[in-house]
Amino acid sequence: MADVSLRNIHKSFGQNEVIHGISCDIHDGEFIVILGPSGCGKSTVLRMIAGLEVITKGELTIDDKVVNQLEPADRDIAMVFQNYALYPHMTVFKNMAYGLKIRRMPKAEIEKRVQKAAGILELTEFLNRKPRQLSGGQRQRVAMGRCIVREPKVFLFDEPLSNLDAKLRVQMRQELRNLHETLGITSVYVTHDQVEAMTLGDRLIVMENGYVEQIGSPLDVYEKPATHFVAGFIGSPAMNFFEARTSRDGQSAQLSDTETLPIHPQLDPSFRDQAIVLGIRPEHFKLAAERDGTMQMRVENLETLGADTLVHGKSAGNKTIFTVRLPDIHRYPKGSTLSLSISPEKLHLFDKESGKRIGA
Repeated sequence: MADVSLRNIHKSFGQNEVIHGISCDIHDGEFIVILGPSGCGKSTVLRMIAGLEVITKGELTIDDKVVNQLEPADRDIAMVFQNYALYPHMTVFKNMAYGLKIRRMPKAEIEKRVQKAAGILELTEFLNRKPRQLSGGQRQRVAMGRCIVREPKVFLFDEPLSNLDAKLRVQMRQELRNLHETLGITSVYVTHDQVEAMTLGDRLIVMENGYVEQIGSPLDVYEKPATHFVAGFIGSPAMNFFEARTSRDGQSAQLSDTETLPIHPQLDPSFRDQAIVLGIRPEHFKLAAERDGTMQMRVENLETLGADTLVHGKSAGNKTIFTVRLPDIHRYPKGSTLSLSISPEKLHLFDKESGKRIGA
């Protein structure tokens, strides 16, 4: 196991800079997830840690050793890719043992490590099968077993579950988390799937366009998104956004002539009487009596999910389309009006120009 430190890491392809100064300390035994949309640079960061991409500027250390110039084979890392990359003509045992064999490890030690990894991954009964005789989940476990037998300092995962169906992804997420708790090896995991990130990571690195938008625990990122982008990317359904204006006393935000929401805590004077973006998560709306409601929604569409109902509609005041998530099953006719309330503590305010969070 080892600490991994990224210090002002940059990556350029010719004159085009794609990674803009990433800094982060990944602690010994931590499971950290790099999250972001396609093309944001997350896999490029992982490949720089692995040594598959040259670092243009900055310093990368593994276990307090600068590894910028080290070849991938010398960094003591193991990587699991999106495709399983198994040798189709080899058995499961030989696939898992191959890396150790080319390192000229004694046969007894190879046997011991493969059997141990197979036991952890519940692959013992499949050791004599070939990859074509396995399911997708079993093949992915073989790919992970090939890394485990190496006993590396760091695991790197590049979207390893994206080729699996939805049900199997849920199962494999649980297995991955259990595996990490068993082995305790420092792990860096790349995904565009926020559910994977929220359920697997000790901390998240949220990226957009080669920049780090926020680093924090899953709950910190969900409850206090640092930017407009993070707020919209984390959470399903996505956060609702409204254009608003803060009051001169900093105690409220006005969405329209008829809708004003109280703010808590009171805003800093520099953000008073300003145009802002106000965010509300769908699950934080509550049904209210008409006289107690602070927002009105004209129902446009319903999605009944069983445990929840998603209600899509327009704000009566400013005609903004937004989504409300209500527990249980609800049936509202199109065109009906819902009276809604929202706790001031659940509001998220963002600067309209920079997109950065306003307040705590």
